[in-house]
Amino acid sequence: MTDENGITPNAKRLLWAGFMAILAAGVGFGVRTSIIADWAREYGFNQTQTGEVSGFGLVGFGVVILIGAVLADAVGYGKLMVGAFLCHFAGAALCLAATPAFHSGDGHNQAAAYMCLKWGQILFSVGNGLAEAVVNPLVATCFPKNRTHYLNILHAGWPAGLVLGSLASTFMTGHTPWEAQWALFLIPTVGYGVMCLGQHFPKSEASQKGVSFGSMLAEFAAPVLILLLVIHALVGYVELGTDSWIGQITGKIMESPQKGLLLFVYTSALMFMLRFVAGPIVHRISPLGLLFISAILGCTGLNLLSSASGVTMCILAATVYALGKTFLWPTMLGVVSDRFPKGGAITIGAVGGIGMLSAGLLGGPGIGYKQDRFASEFLQAKAPAVYENYKSEKPSSFLFFKEITGLDGTKKGVVLDEKDESKLTAEQKTDKPLIVEANLHGGRMALKYTSIIPAIMAVLYLILILYFKATGGYKSIHVEEEAMTGGINGPAEG
Repeated sequence: MTDENGITPNAKRLLWAGFMAILAAGVGFGVRTSIIADWAREYGFNQTQTGEVSGFGLVGFGVVILIGAVLADAVGYGKLMVGAFLCHFAGAALCLAATPAFHSGDGHNQAAAYMCLKWGQILFSVGNGLAEAVVNPLVATCFPKNRTHYLNILHAGWPAGLVLGSLASTFMTGHTPWEAQWALFLIPTVGYGVMCLGQHFPKSEASQKGVSFGSMLAEFAAPVLILLLVIHALVGYVELGTDSWIGQITGKIMESPQKGLLLFVYTSALMFMLRFVAGPIVHRISPLGLLFISAILGCTGLNLLSSASGVTMCILAATVYALGKTFLWPTMLGVVSDRFPKGGAITIGAVGGIGMLSAGLLGGPGIGYKQDRFASEFLQAKAPAVYENYKSEKPSSFLFFKEITGLDGTKKGVVLDEKDESKLTAEQKTDKPLIVEANLHGGRMALKYTSIIPAIMAVLYLILILYFKATGGYKSIHVEEEAMTGGINGPAEG
């Protein structure tokens, strides 16, 4: 039985089950954005270490999307969703063990806490990855006539989760430990588990049409798909990598962590609403046109945020940035499923996996490194003695960039988190404005340098627009259409 648009109740339920699964990931991410400062303060992590722990919550996400996408049709979508459910609960339990682990041994076992959080975040990300390896190709299969629109609705679950997780964490901060906040993502986890019970999970369009595994892999010989993978790595860096830090950085700019978190909630709510209207926008300007405009707005918004002062300017700058990042991720998935349907779950999974790997390995740690570097260089130049007092015990590095020694999260927290100035020593009172200024400088410079990424993306989108204009225009491809023209086994794009 179908509705007037030919959509079955099973397809709708699977769409909303997928929405809940991505909602769970968003709640976890939103809460983690709020509580990473607690981890730094309680366990003495510097910004790079904090970024690494946060990044582990994305790295496993990416790897598992890649693996799950290859296995999806063979293993079955339902079994992968069971695996996602179990990993979400196991990941929650390991993270909750961080504080007991920290107090084991000599009572300040930073390494043990780090390992609990690391593996807890990895398992959390594995659950997210298994779920996304299923729901992306599932929705593309269930709604073949309007993939980009429904993929945007599916991924509206992400900002919805960010809003719910961040708001809940805001109201719970100061009243409940971070552990209680972290466990909140298990509520939508139970929700998607219940919604998946008894449902029929169709295979991908390519698998239904008998496309061989070799033909699916042959799609990766297409230069256009390779370029889309590169672009989505940049999307992961600039969207999810920045989201790991944006609340903290804007909180520094507005001189209020709570305002920074609420600004993050506002931009996420804006994303949630806009993703439901992606379809009409795409029909007017095409998916690539939407992506090109989004990249320009993302670059502009990050630059505006890097120099904003005051609440009003931060809101305006964040609005521009939110408009830029809203459609990037799901529309990229739509473009790949439109142009490379013969790849089935594998091509769409590869794009999501690459984006998550980039966010986890490059975005979170890279932006953390930039903050560490620019903050420490600023403080070292302006007040060397203060820098020596607050620097971390261990240096940190990122990729091929120079090794730096950032500021210790615990030492900073003692000064920055104390609201009663009378409890600070005279030296700490003198140091506090310098540390605040260094932190702010580090955050601003991190956003400024990150804005280069969407600028590069805009150029690459423009190249794709010109390519399709020269080759007959952008259009959605279906496997049946390829079979009618001779059933090529190679990539659909030249």
